[in-house]
Amino acid sequence: MNKEIAVIGLGKMGMGIALSAREHGWRVVGYDIGEEARTQFEKEGGEVASSIDDLLNTVTAPRVVWAMLPSGDISENLFLTGEGLFSKLSEGDTIIDAANAFYEDTTRRNTIAQEKGIHFIDVGYSGGPSGARNGGSIMVGGEKEHVNALAPLFDALSAKDAWIHTGPSGSGHFVKMVHNGIEYGMMQSLAEGFAVLKKAPFPLDLKNVAHVYNHSSVIESRLVGWLQSGIEKHGAELEEISGTVAHTGEGKWTVDTAKKLQVPTPSIELAYNFRVDSEKNPSYTGKILSMLRNQFGGHSAQ
Repeated sequence: MNKEIAVIGLGKMGMGIALSAREHGWRVVGYDIGEEARTQFEKEGGEVASSIDDLLNTVTAPRVVWAMLPSGDISENLFLTGEGLFSKLSEGDTIIDAANAFYEDTTRRNTIAQEKGIHFIDVGYSGGPSGARNGGSIMVGGEKEHVNALAPLFDALSAKDAWIHTGPSGSGHFVKMVHNGIEYGMMQSLAEGFAVLKKAPFPLDLKNVAHVYNHSSVIESRLVGWLQSGIEKHGAELEEISGTVAHTGEGKWTVDTAKKLQVPTPSIELAYNFRVDSEKNPSYTGKILSMLRNQFGGHSAQ
């Protein structure tokens, strides 16, 4: 295959993907609706297209398009409107949807793509902006033949031994959805535990506690490392951090899908409900969650 890709969406994740692919010897042509993002990519030495049509005309057929836009209407419009990718691409071209999309949307889009002879690959990407820039964890759904053809790209963009072919269309997004549901539960436990530590009848240094927790303890993890970094940056009171926790669709999708499959997920459901309720009931636990989201994903903590 040609070692070139078109990247649509040069936000905090797409920019990292585009730059990482370039550094691994791929020709990358990028496009973003925002002029600032296009300018930034160009400053980093990337090729920039002025429109999606320009983008598709610049890369060599059969084309590989990596789309990294938010889930929902934005991605739906990119693929399926009258002027969307499904109407612009040719038989044999490939779309890689790396959004956090609901897997049922993915399987529906794949069916439409197959009718047009377009290969539709779904990618769940974990690692946040730093992972996108330096190698993350990649979960790939799609037909085995087409996934294998893209193996050199996934090798380039993942950390060592950190990508798998999960199965047929939708499975990559399904596995990433559950990953994020688990993430909700793990973060909730940490936040609740440190809220208890904050109220302890001892003069505890929470930064030091996080440090020791993250050195050879059972709960040593990247999350505990980010918790320590966040406390170092913002102080234990987290005064400027919001006690209301923003949330995206993946937690709710996990809970709803689990109910559909008749699998109890009380920890994940409670963690999701806490985020919803935090809009009316901000708390120190919420501050820790907001701070963690900011640490690993660059999400706003205000």
